Order: sequence, then structure tokens, then C-alpha cells
Amino acid sequence: MTTTDSGDTDTTGEYAVLLDVLRHGRRSDNRRFDSPPLGYALAESNFHLLELTLTEDADVSIGDRVLISPVESRDDVERVSRISYDDLSNTAHSELEYVVKDIVDADEPRFVDFYNDAQPITLRLHQLNLLPGIGKKLRDKVLEERKRYGPFESFDDLEERVSGLHHPKDIVIERILEEIDGNDVKYKTFVRADA
Repeated sequence: MTTTDSGDTDTTGEYAVLLDVLRHGRRSDNRRFDSPPLGYALAESNFHLLELTLTEDADVSIGDRVLISPVESRDDVERVSRISYDDLSNTAHSELEYVVKDIVDADEPRFVDFYNDAQPITLRLHQLNLLPGIGKKLRDKVLEERKRYGPFESFDDLEERVSGLHHPKDIVIERILEEIDGNDVKYKTFVRADA
């Protein structure tokens, strides 16, 4: 695990959504009832998977947003560590899709802007082609529509303006889940590599 507590002061605040809460720590921990409470969470801005050491009196549950940065402003979290997909509990695995959907719903303009801002990665590959089900023809339709009539305003606008593009929000959610889960994903757009 890599600790992400850097001590820098981010005035905007960084949040994560809890995927699971283990009131007595991990089952594998020999000191089970003496262990501090833990939470598995997903960072909202970069989709990093996190293990949070919670304060003893943390009144949090699955689906709650918790402040993870700046460190001095946190109430319920003592420590934040990066973890891998395989480190998650079964409950956290089952909650992941719902939490990603909630994050995308809560910040729709951010994810619609992916369609507005996507650029070529290589001469043969475009960022839009990273999305499940988007091949060359559909990519070209999206690019032509945004060039001719300007940026897309919402997922509904995107679906209305680009024939053949169905459920653009679900496509983004599926890609985010692939990036969170996939060690074999070469290009990551939503799960950023920053610490």
C-alpha cells in the first residue's frame, strides 16, 4: 500500500465515497477487536481505491462521502492508503458500480466534457475509442457533431445529437469500472495516476 497523506493543504477539499466499513478492522488481522475501524473508499476526483483508517467515533456508513484532504480538516479519517482492486472486501466490490454511477450522476458536466474534449492518443487511436462500443464510425459521428454544432450540454444532448450512440453515461461508467479493475488497461483516462 502506498500512503497518500502528503500533508499539503488543498483548499478545495478532496472527498471519497465509502464502499464498506469494517468496525473492527480486517478479518485477517490477529488483533481483530483491538484493531481500528477501517473503510474502503473510492476517491471522487481520480477514482483511486483507498483504505481509510477511521477514528474510533466515526459515525459513517456505506455510501457516505468523507473528507480525505486536506489532512488537518478531516473529522472521521486518520489515515489514507492506496490499495488495489483485489484488496477490496466483497461488500466493497459489490458497491463499486453503484458508487461510480453516483459520482458520474453528481458531476455530469465533468463526464460529458470527456466527449467534448477527447483527443487522439496516437495516429491510429483516439480517446473516444477507449469507450466500450465506440468504433471508428461512432467516433467520427461524435467528432463531426461537436465540430459542427459545438460542445455537448448533457448526456441526453449527446444521445440525441449522435445517432447510434446509446446510453453514453453507461458507457463512461463501464470504462471507469474497467480502469479501476484492470491491470491490463493500457490507457487510463478516468483513473488518474497522480498520487
